[in-house]
Parts: sequence; structure tokens; C-alpha cells
Amino acid sequence: MIAKTVVDGFVAGLHRSPDFGFSQEFAEYRAYSEGDDLRHVDWNVFARTDKCFLKRYRGETNSQLLILLDTSASMAYGSHQVTKLDYARFVAASLCYMANLQRDAAGLIIFDEDVNNYVAPSTHQGQLFRLLHAIEKVAPGTHTDFTKPFVHFQNFLHRRGIVVVLSDFYEDPGVIVRTVEPLRYKGNEVILFHILDPQELKPRFREPVLLVDMENAANALEVSPEYARNEYRRKIDAHVEALSSKVRSAGMDYFLMDTERPLDEGLREYLAVRRGRL
Repeated sequence: MIAKTVVDGFVAGLHRSPDFGFSQEFAEYRAYSEGDDLRHVDWNVFARTDKCFLKRYRGETNSQLLILLDTSASMAYGSHQVTKLDYARFVAASLCYMANLQRDAAGLIIFDEDVNNYVAPSTHQGQLFRLLHAIEKVAPGTHTDFTKPFVHFQNFLHRRGIVVVLSDFYEDPGVIVRTVEPLRYKGNEVILFHILDPQELKPRFREPVLLVDMENAANALEVSPEYARNEYRRKIDAHVEALSSKVRSAGMDYFLMDTERPLDEGLREYLAVRRGRL
């Protein structure tokens, strides 16, 4: 119900086709055959080569969407009603719902330090409910290990498509990019949604607090309001900037999502930016 409400809401807000960039992306050329629709001819190519080619789009070749959902313990944090994990689940469900509307194959990998569940991409009847059931059953796990799900991906998936990674990405940006970048091989498009709580982005403490690592309780740090306002803010801003820069330099997409922001608003902004590049 949340996915349907979110998707229907922001699609209406786009005032355009419900396709959100996946099915309408250029995929390849093919030679013209008698009877083909001339509207799809690439006349620029014709002018240069005197040969007639048609543009084919991923929607015509059955796009494939794979979502990698991080369920590590740190994703369970939330300073308001919605935790990072819940927000990521809503994003995942919304993307699955959109893929289903477009008759695209969608799949899911749920991971923390290991792959906990895998739903292979499919367009078969009942796939959306299998995906939503897997997302509904998600629970916080242990620490994050990006390596295993990406090895799993490379071992079992051989068709190119779109890969969406949902995580709080508490890891060195260089390590993240080196681990994720191989997904771009074989023509995959990779999108990283960075899910963070507003208190992680702009902490507001009125007195000293003890912060405990949710993935390792032995790690704890007493933090003053002054440190949170100044030093911490510089560090988190630097982390976000470094991750964003390295991801985009590697030819992948990056989008920061604050869990306090309405989900439909965040997705609409990302898809508007995406459309502008197509």
C-alpha cells in the first residue's frame, strides 16, 4: 500500500509518462526492416552513413532491475518514526512496484555480512508479491560486508540491467567504489541511494551524549554538543562529498536520501535529474 501510494503520487507529480527512465533508456541499434515505424529511425546516423538504423530501448528488450538492500544493524537507527531500514524498504518496494507496472524483470538481494535472501529477477506472475514478501520480512542483521552480495551478483546474473544499492554506506568511499564498480561491467547501470537519518547529517544535542556503535557495542564515544555541531559535521559532510565524487567519477549514480524527507518527493527529484540526462 505504501509503494502504491508513493508511486502513484510522484508519477502524477511528474505530469509525464509513468516510465521513470528505465524502460525509455536507449539500449542499442538494429537495422531497419521493411514495415518498421519510421519514427524510430535515427536520422543523424542515416545522414552520416547512408544506412538506416532504428533505436531500440530497454523497455523493448525487457529491462532488468536488481535491488541490493543493506540490512546491517546500523540501518535500524532512527531518530523519528521511520528508521533507515524502514525507509530503504519503502524505496525498494516502490521501485519493485514501478518495475512491475512497466513489465520489467525485478529481483532482490538482501544482505548484511552475508547474503540473507535472493529473489531472482523475473516477470512471472506473482513476482511482485514475492518481492514485497521478502522486503516485508527483512530484519536488522549484523555488520555490513559489501563483498559477498556483489560476488553473488556476478556469479548468478549475466544479463545487463539496472542495479540499485540501498545502504547507509558506513565504509571508506574508496572501498565502496572498488567493491561496487565491477557491477558496471557487462553494461550494468549502477545507482547508489545513500540512506541517512537527519540526526546523522545534522545532529542536534543539547548536552553530552554517549554514542554506541550499533554493529559493535564495544565501540562507544562520548560526544559534546560542540563536537557534534562542528567537527562531526565536517566529517560527515566530507564523507558524503567523497562518496558522491568517487561514485560519479566511476560512472555510477549517487543520490542522498534523508529519511525525514517525504519519499515521493525524494524519488521525484532523483528521477527528474535522471530524465534530464537522457
